[in-house]
Formats: sequence, structure tokens, C-alpha cells
Amino acid sequence: MISREPTIERLAIAQRLLLEPFGLNETHLLRALGEITARKVDDADLYFQYTRSEGWSLEEGIVKTGSFSIDQGVGVRAVSGEKTAFAYSDDISEASLLDAARTVRTISAAAGTGRAKVGAKKIAGGRSLYEGLDPIATLDSTAKVKLLERAEKLARSKDPRVAQVMAGLASEYDVVMVARADGTLAADVRPLVRMSITVIAEQNGRREMGSGGGGGRFGLGYFDDAIIDTYVNDAVNAALTNLDSRPAPAGEMTVVLGPGWPGILLHEAIGHGLEGDFNRKGSSAFSGRVGKRVAAKGVTVLDDGTIADRRGSLNVDDEGNASQRNVLIEDGILRGYIQDSLNARLMGVAPTGNGRRESYAHIPMPRMTNTYMLGGDKAPEEIVASIKKGLYATNFGGGQVDITSGKFVFSASEAYWVENGKILYPVKGATIVGNGPDALTRVTMIGNDMKLDSGVGTCGKEGQSVPVGVGQPTLRIDGLTVGGTA
Repeated sequence: MISREPTIERLAIAQRLLLEPFGLNETHLLRALGEITARKVDDADLYFQYTRSEGWSLEEGIVKTGSFSIDQGVGVRAVSGEKTAFAYSDDISEASLLDAARTVRTISAAAGTGRAKVGAKKIAGGRSLYEGLDPIATLDSTAKVKLLERAEKLARSKDPRVAQVMAGLASEYDVVMVARADGTLAADVRPLVRMSITVIAEQNGRREMGSGGGGGRFGLGYFDDAIIDTYVNDAVNAALTNLDSRPAPAGEMTVVLGPGWPGILLHEAIGHGLEGDFNRKGSSAFSGRVGKRVAAKGVTVLDDGTIADRRGSLNVDDEGNASQRNVLIEDGILRGYIQDSLNARLMGVAPTGNGRRESYAHIPMPRMTNTYMLGGDKAPEEIVASIKKGLYATNFGGGQVDITSGKFVFSASEAYWVENGKILYPVKGATIVGNGPDALTRVTMIGNDMKLDSGVGTCGKEGQSVPVGVGQPTLRIDGLTVGGTA
């Protein structure tokens, strides 16, 4: 077992991969930052990244794809007021670094000149939430294919109606280093793995699909027989359930959301509205409402990047700030927003460890990590039994959200019609329509079964994708609009 890498060791790994092969050291980083701060800027940073990725997919017992890639580069940023100048290069060299530095410092031209001194070196404090291992090396290629074959064979053995099985395995070894104009030096070594199972079941000419999977920041050894069985059961059960589904009723009704992955609705409909950039610009439905009631009593929402081994967790964010456990809504009262450095400075608050970027070729923005609602005191069975007529949605597919208005539309991939507290039959084609801030005030029962998702989430914002986590307990929300096919 590889021990967790403390801050200094992570920094040494990053320097070995990102500086030494190119003849660079900390002196070169100071020189580049000095070039930027030769003009008056509010902030500047260098973001180095090395990423090695591998993926395998199996379909009908045959390896369909096998991919391997290496990417590395550096992003250089200067910030003046609300403006950001950014340049990046996949050529890590002193010449490219200085050229990028001279390019981005031109952002300050309109504000005049004025040299600022680069701060004294300070190694950023970070967490040790996951092992600094290379997950790609934790199994050889033969073992990876056998893992997928085992999943496929298991899925087919579950039910004769299983007609097709697709399995995928993805691994990523990501090493980042951040050098800031205030002297901060930070690094992280981020493993990430994910396994996915998709099943198509067929009965009387009808075909339906189900999926399962998960992962996190650990090695491929995590996917043992018990974990694979869980993923396969999720996929097979979803497909078989949908074979028996009926058209979904439509109208305004009580909706109960299951625990875990249905928290994606919370992430999209509420979480994005609590990101600092939208609120600084006044474009969020939550703008200017800190300290005010925005949800029913009992609703507490967190964004927590400090949960060990989770897909959305980080030892440090992509600006070198340690990840945090941020309480966003407490017992229905809005307590704050998630922030990167730029928006925190402009709003007069501290960064919250949420400055994230897809890669060295992108600028950081305030982004979620693991966003979830805390549990309440109701048994999930009691919540379902309380439905007179309504929908019980246990899994979701895609959705859309308007940040300004808070309006959302989500499709339920697995849902059931309930009458007089009894689950009658599965339904298909249900879409849940509502307004995020309004929906929070309509929460009437909160389950004691808070659960995080299995580790499959990816969040998109302004063309950038980052891994995230979601979670929630069973929730009853009254008066939501359900679009159906009945």
C-alpha cells in the first residue's frame, strides 16, 4: 500500500514531472511571475499540469476500444480588476513561460504601470484525502480486460432478458502545480478511476436500457467482486424495471426524490446558482440573499471538497487553496457562496477552495466539488407512504437549468407512480419541471438516509468539465410540475 503523500512529497513529485525534465526550477517560476508583476496586476499565477489517461471498453465480449494519452502544459494568468488575461502552452520551457508572461501582463496597460514584488515563498497547506498513486499502474492490461469480461458475464447471468452488455473502465493520473504571485507554491497528485456498465434488456420486442457504475480517487483494486455486483445489479434492475413501465402521468403533484444520485437535481438547480461569479454579477436567483431564508426549515446544503477518496474532492483547488467544507444553506438560511480567488476578492470575502479548471488550457472559475443536502429525521418508507397521488423518482438522466431564473427541467430515468402510499408501477417519460429556489421552499419531508452518489458525476460550465459528487436523502417536494406521456 502506498502511503498518502503529504504536501512536501506531492510538491517533489510535481517538480520531478513538470519542471526538472525541462530544465526549470523555482527560480524560473519567480522570473516569469516577476515579468507579469512588472505591470500593476491584482493577481497572477502559473498552472502546470501533467495528465496520463487510459480507457477500455467492452461490448458483446469484444474489446471495442483501448486508448492511452499523455497531455502536459502550463497556463499563465494575470488578473486586473474584473479582467483576466490568459495564455497557455503545451511546450513547457523557459522561453514559452516568459513569452506567455509578457503576453498576459498587457492586461494592466490601461491601468498604468507599477511594479509589484513577488511574495516570499510559502508552501500552501493542503489535505491528504487520497493516495498519490498512479491508478493506471495498479492493474496490467490483461487484468483490466478480465475485469470488464467479469462484469459482462455477471450481467448476462442475472436474467435471460439481458440482450446486450457494454462495460467501460477509465483511469487518470493527474499531477498539478500552482505558483502564485503572492509566493504560494502548491501541488496535488490526483488519481481518478471510473467503471461503467450499460445493459439493454429485451422482452416481447421492447428494448429498455439501464446503467450502473462508480469510482473515485483510488486504484483499480477498488473494483472487487462485491462492487462489480452492485454496479451490475443497478444496471440490470433499471433495465428490467423499465420493461414494465407505463406512460407517466402529467400535472402538478407531489414528487419524492430518492437518495444519492437524484442529488444531481440539487447540484444543477441550486448549486450552480450559489457559485460566486453568478452572484457577483447579480445574475443568480440567489444574488443578494445571504442571511435570508431561501429554503424550508431543515434544509441544509453543503459543498464539501474534503471527503476522502471522493470523485469531487481535492487536496488543493486549482489556485492552490486548500479544499473546504462549506455550509451554503443552513436550516433554510443562505450562509454564503462558493468562491474562487477572483470573485472572492471582488466580493470582499475569502476564497472557499472552489477555484477549478478543466486543464492548464483553461482559466479557473468557482465550481462545485461534492454538493449534497444533509439528512433529516424521517424514514424513507414513511415519506413514500405519505404520497396520496404522485411520483417517486429514484434515478435521473439529463436536465437543463437557467441560472438567472432558477428554472429547471429534468428527465427521470427510473420512476414509479404512487397512490395512497403504495408504489403501483414504474413509469417512463416523466420530466420534472420547476424553479430551484422555489422548489427548496416546497420541501416538506427530509429522510434520514442521506447518501452520496457512486462516483460518476461530471459537471459542465462554460465549456469546461470537471469531476464532481452529489448526494441527498429521500425528499418530499410538494407542488412540482411533472411532464408525462400519458
